[in-house]
Amino acid sequence: MARGIDHIVHAVRDLDAAAAIYRRLGFTVGARNRHTPAWGTQNHLVQFPGCFIEILSIADATHIAPHAPDHFSFGAHNRDFLARQQGLSMLVLGGHDTPAEAAAFRAAGFGDFKTFDFEREGKRPDGTPVKVAFSLAFARDAQAPDIGFFTCHQHYPENFWNPAFQDHANSATGVAAIVLVAENPADHHVFIAAFADEREMLATSSGITLKTPRGEIQVMNPKAYADHFGVAPPDLSRGARLAAIRFSVRDRGRATAALTNTPFQKQQGWLVVGPDAAFGATLAFEAA
Repeated sequence: MARGIDHIVHAVRDLDAAAAIYRRLGFTVGARNRHTPAWGTQNHLVQFPGCFIEILSIADATHIAPHAPDHFSFGAHNRDFLARQQGLSMLVLGGHDTPAEAAAFRAAGFGDFKTFDFEREGKRPDGTPVKVAFSLAFARDAQAPDIGFFTCHQHYPENFWNPAFQDHANSATGVAAIVLVAENPADHHVFIAAFADEREMLATSSGITLKTPRGEIQVMNPKAYADHFGVAPPDLSRGARLAAIRFSVRDRGRATAALTNTPFQKQQGWLVVGPDAAFGATLAFEAA
């Protein structure tokens, strides 16, 4: 079964400042959550129907488990990522059968990691505590070590998703696409196809695009990325990078008004906030 975008991790060093930027851009930002002692991290979430952005930072590095041959450490990946840069550090797709997904990644040669089960306390808009729990299956693209990939199966979705958190002043309705940049996008098509469990994709001179049940995964070459977004591509010295999120908005006027106090440019019909303003990520807004 093809897997849609579940969430994208935006790793930052100053969680309060990053949450403030998202609010300034017109997003409804949830309360702070702490993953300690499980992972040593903390986050704020920006929800849409069926997917979300996880704004994440390190809360207590002493709780971070090390990587092991059969264990992918969420905390260690983001700690090491933040030692080099800020920005989009992980791409997560919706999971349905975590053991089967881990077995499929293993068989394809994209990682031999144990699955991981995790739960924490969440809060409803009125402050009522609820339990949320997840099962994760990790994958690895050897040509993209700065990107963490995993599937996420939610066990209490009724406690997690809430329409009150999905109403945004900028009229955003969801993630239209997540954009990776790679020197040679075709080098990643086998991994992306296996990760998303979808073999059909469009190849152009700009790169490759795979449609998922919830948003597109695009891999662009550096020139195409610069042409499309009007910003310099990320440093690719360690391999491919997650670089941009394209958001769908219902009302371009409301989106423009929300960006009034943040530097942005109009590019390819999009409203683009560059990585200098958005903590290492490029955020683009387009009419749905």
